[in-house]
Amino acid sequence: MKRTVNFEGVKARVRNFNFKIFSIAFLAITAFVLNACTGASTSSTPLGGNVDVNETAATVNGKVIKLQEVERVIKQQGGGQEGKLSPLELAQARLQVLESLIQQEVMFQKAEKEKTVPTDEEVTAELNKRKTASGISQEEFDKKMKEAGETDASIRETIKRGLAIQKLTEKITNKIEPPKDSEIDAFYVGNKEAFVKKKGVKIAAIVIDPKVIGEGDTTTNEQEAVLKAKELFAKVQQPASDFAAIARENSEDQSRLQGGDLGYLSQEELSQGFSPQLAAGLMDPRFPVGQVTGAQAQGKYFIIKLQERSDKDENLTLESPGIRQQVTDSLINARKQLLAASFQSLAMDEAKIENYLARKVVENPNELSGARPAGAATTPTPANTDANTANTNANVSANSNANTKTNANANANANTKANTNSNTK
Repeated sequence: MKRTVNFEGVKARVRNFNFKIFSIAFLAITAFVLNACTGASTSSTPLGGNVDVNETAATVNGKVIKLQEVERVIKQQGGGQEGKLSPLELAQARLQVLESLIQQEVMFQKAEKEKTVPTDEEVTAELNKRKTASGISQEEFDKKMKEAGETDASIRETIKRGLAIQKLTEKITNKIEPPKDSEIDAFYVGNKEAFVKKKGVKIAAIVIDPKVIGEGDTTTNEQEAVLKAKELFAKVQQPASDFAAIARENSEDQSRLQGGDLGYLSQEELSQGFSPQLAAGLMDPRFPVGQVTGAQAQGKYFIIKLQERSDKDENLTLESPGIRQQVTDSLINARKQLLAASFQSLAMDEAKIENYLARKVVENPNELSGARPAGAATTPTPANTDANTANTNANVSANSNANTKTNANANANANTKANTNSNTK
């Protein structure tokens, strides 16, 4: 049975580093279709003649990134609240969104040179995959695309760019070789305090959400949710029932894609996510593994199946099931992240980039008011939107370029530890 490590010790030590751990977000292309709907397909066009600075945000090796692309992302991410930003906050958000679009364009141009751009058939397959994973109807999908200001062409362009950069990254990082046994042993010896499995439980759940969430949602109010929860609770208690199959068909939560699996939770994590009473009940030896119970938390209804229980903390070794492989995977992933970040850093250095939006700020520094429009919310809307908030489906990290130059070695160590934690959870 797969063992899960609680890497609290490693996490605490990682937090002591005085820098931000970079994340190469473009390594993973989300399967959820709504991210595609809010992605930014940088429809860059060749530069011809003089640049119209009123329409151009930046150029990358002669390719134009239009201001309207930046505004489109700001509008999508603002959720209707962008009008409440002050000119200063809006300028900050635009610059950081643009930085993400620039990095996406740089990497996409590299992908074109390396011939990793997907075919039309591959784009279609990925689009269909996302539609299926979203759990929404074609009608609802089209509605969300329209609301996001997207068309079929723009969605396909977003997916094409994302897949191209993903394939480029895989091509680059396939050079990484597995770590030697001595390296794995050294990592374990240096982090023994982190290899402790806390007492807790592994659970799966069917989630019923009274709110309208539009993701395979069949309940829209409290009454419908209660009725559905009762029906499913009775269904999973049938002798021949398949909990995972029922979760995949009925759960109103992304965990349905894994048959409702919520993973291993320590007793403390269980108490925080649900309640101390539920945690105590599931930890009670009189509650048998395989039994189902109900719970209400976070405004949702949960049908929970106990899959595994550990009654005490357990020190794990490299011979414990799955641990050596988890450390191996984490070391490989950390090296891949470092290699990908370094490649991106070099690509950014080599590219000829003209940031006209930034130039406007420099030339007109006193035109940026910090005052919000009349009637705007008093709670500040975050203006420091990072590259992930820009949410281009290529998801190139806006911070990785600078961090790679100054913190490459330290980041590799920190990411090894952080990724091991993520993989083992």
